[in-house]
Amino acid sequence: MKKTAVFPGSFDPLTLGHTDIIDRGLPLFDEIIIAIGTNSSKKYMFSLEERRKFIEKTYEDEPKIRVDTYEGLTIDYCSKVGSQFILRGLRNPADFEFEKAIAQTNRKMSEIETVFLLTSADTSYISSSIVRDILVNKGDVSMLVPKAVGRRDQ
Repeated sequence: MKKTAVFPGSFDPLTLGHTDIIDRGLPLFDEIIIAIGTNSSKKYMFSLEERRKFIEKTYEDEPKIRVDTYEGLTIDYCSKVGSQFILRGLRNPADFEFEKAIAQTNRKMSEIETVFLLTSADTSYISSSIVRDILVNKGDVSMLVPKAVGRRDQ
């Protein structure tokens, strides 16, 4: 049976922290679906199309990566696409406590298994909110994001 993982997030924008988890997850799964969750009540810095393009450009040469969008519960999306796993990254103890509660709830509601990877020490401080704050203040984020994000049209 094909092992498919969903890596859900808003990816506003994609960071090197995200790519660290994705890249280290690739040997574990036959396919990783990077699933961009959409929430109409949330204000994003980048449009859904921009976020999708950042990811597609970053992984254009990786056949095990698929990019998709979804609304609603992640477990419902996983069921729809036939994924048995949710892939999540953990940066710190606060992430662990938050993600553990979600994983336990998902497990109670479905058969989905959550796989946690610890972020690498050199990317554990990176978050999309920090990147957005730097961008708003016209700072350089090239050391925090993949080239596809850093070289976008301003």
